[in-house]
Amino acid sequence: MNPANIFRAASSRFCARVRANTSAHQSERFGTPRAVALLAVFAGLATLPGCVSVPDSSSPYSPQTEAARDPLKAQALTLEAADLQSKSDPGIDREVQLNKAELLLREALAADLYHGPAHNNLGAVYLKQQKLYEAAGEFEWARKLMPGHPDPRMNLALTLERAGRTDEAISTYRTALEVYPGHIPTYQALTRLQLRKNKPDEQTRPMLQAVAMQGESPSWRDWAQKMLVVRGHGLP
Repeated sequence: MNPANIFRAASSRFCARVRANTSAHQSERFGTPRAVALLAVFAGLATLPGCVSVPDSSSPYSPQTEAARDPLKAQALTLEAADLQSKSDPGIDREVQLNKAELLLREALAADLYHGPAHNNLGAVYLKQQKLYEAAGEFEWARKLMPGHPDPRMNLALTLERAGRTDEAISTYRTALEVYPGHIPTYQALTRLQLRKNKPDEQTRPMLQAVAMQGESPSWRDWAQKMLVVRGHGLP
């Protein structure tokens, strides 16, 4: 499927505490963003009001009754999968690990369809597998189920960015900042995209300044400091 068309109906497709991976947006160089996987612990998740209705016909999931839900099982399976997703041993076959994580997360969602971290983490698996359409769907579920958490929104924005939907990605990164002002991982991803696509705005400079001081790694801080020197004269 053409990535340029994968989000045509994203906002209407679904009703829908911490990160498992450290350094959420690091790479070996200066910070190619990557999706953030969440641990299964999320306060109040098992009894979220609303959004526990039958998904529309475009959903890949069957409806689930309240009595059929097993939140504890879903949490345990999501934690197990998150452990696999966080491993970076070069001796481990990453494809095998991702496939195992995918199976565990599918099992978690069979136990509790409304377990938001499982949707988010499955989206992170799909994104690493370059399955952009599937990743977007899972991040939409997670965004709806965890309305106050920035990571599903940031991950959805990253997926849009990968699909070449720059303006929508920028807009979606901003929604992560609406629910979590000052979220450094989102500052990093958003400023990087704005500068790469030459789309800075009046918020780019203060976000870069924040990354230069509080970036998640020395490489991010160095990058932001460099951009303030090299590109600072052209920022609004």
